[in-house]
Amino acid sequence: MSDDVGKAIALICHRGSGKDNFTESWNFRFIGGGLGALTDKVQWGTVSLFDAERRLLANALLDFSNERFVLLSESCIPVYNFPTVYRYLTGSQHSFVQSYDEDSRYGRGRYNQNMKPDILLHDWRKGSQWFELNRSLAVGIVADTKYYTLFKKYCLPACYPDEHYLPTYIKKFYGSLSSNRTVTYVDWSQLGPHPATFTAENITEVFIQYIRNNGTLCPYNFDRTPICYLFARKFDPTALEPLLNLSLKVMGF
Repeated sequence: MSDDVGKAIALICHRGSGKDNFTESWNFRFIGGGLGALTDKVQWGTVSLFDAERRLLANALLDFSNERFVLLSESCIPVYNFPTVYRYLTGSQHSFVQSYDEDSRYGRGRYNQNMKPDILLHDWRKGSQWFELNRSLAVGIVADTKYYTLFKKYCLPACYPDEHYLPTYIKKFYGSLSSNRTVTYVDWSQLGPHPATFTAENITEVFIQYIRNNGTLCPYNFDRTPICYLFARKFDPTALEPLLNLSLKVMGF
């Protein structure tokens, strides 16, 4: 996403290099420029997921007009129109990376003592992999080799780098530059290893409005805002037609 609203939206996607590869191609993001695609083998639950994210960031950074970087997937939807998303992100003084300390086997239990002394247990964080970064943070992530190498070596299943590397790294070095939340809504209420998937029967105006404003206030530029989420997932392909039928009424496009 660039500071030139005339060319503010474009897409870089990451897709698998073979049909036996992980099929949920989830690395969609807004940038300023054109449409591009990167291809390499990606396997769920491995560091190859974040390898793909770093490649996307590195390619987007080649255009110096790009200032904001959002990671989404093909099962994500916007819940506001583009001008609203653009103003919200470019007007923010912070990036949006969720990072929290979870004292459980799914959080601290994934920490590997071999990461000492560079990453200590009290540094270890978990968070949503769906991030938004400003340019300075994106450059820092792509440039990092020291800490990323530790994750590649020691964060192995059932440690998932896409859930831990960015939250840990941002908290350790750029904590004051992040709002410590994600702008992508996900429903984890079913308590399984994967979030809820929404199908055609779930798509109503009430549901979309609930995602847009459910009474929660979130931090934004040292204040609070009722707009917490700009995107949402996880939507089944069957949801596409009812979403399109609602788009003009709900989102104005």
